[in-house]
Amino acid sequence: MAENFARHRQPWKQEEIQKLHLLAGKGMALKAIAKALTRTEESVKDRAKQDGLKISKLR
Repeated sequence: MAENFARHRQPWKQEEIQKLHLLAGKGMALKAIAKALTRTEESVKDRAKQDGLKISKLR
C-alpha cells in the first residue's frame, strides 16, 4: 500500500535541521531519524549530504 506523504517537498525548518544534526551526531540510524522528523529516508539522506553529515545506515 502506498504511503501518503502530506509533507511532500516541504522546505526544511531550522528546528528540523538542528534536530537532524543532533540525532546524526548521536549516531542514530537513517530510518529512526526519518521517523523522528516525519520525513522520508531519501529526504533525510539528501539534507544530511547537503549539510555534510554522516548518518548510520543500520542500528
